[in-house]
Amino acid sequence: MTNRRWQPLAAAYIASLLVFLAADALWLGVLMGPTYAEWLGPLMLAQPRLAPAAAFYLLIGIGLLVFGVLPGLRSSSLATTARLSALLGLMAYGTYDLTNYATLRDWPLALTLIDLAWGTFLCALAGSAGYLAARRLKP
Repeated sequence: MTNRRWQPLAAAYIASLLVFLAADALWLGVLMGPTYAEWLGPLMLAQPRLAPAAAFYLLIGIGLLVFGVLPGLRSSSLATTARLSALLGLMAYGTYDLTNYATLRDWPLALTLIDLAWGTFLCALAGSAGYLAARRLKP
């Protein structure tokens, strides 16, 4: 494959990742940070572990590309990308939150539901950004 054929995929990955990171930073740092601290209190670290966080973000970017953006590009459909990316978000955040709710004594149901909605929306948004970036460069 020539470099030109990889450019849309690289653009999709980078755009998805940047949108995901920016929106999640706003969500975690400003919008929901105090709520997480109140609800999870002693479970939270003073500073997050950066390596596992970076691994999650890099992996979710790959997931959005493979399971959301590529099928959307094949069908030339932003709606397909948004739906499949949303489903990936629901599955990823559902795995985390539902497992925590099932196994941790003080894990709040409200947090589980909010996180499921957020992950679903966030992945739809980030996957859609990746699709739009790839479409601009697609040969």
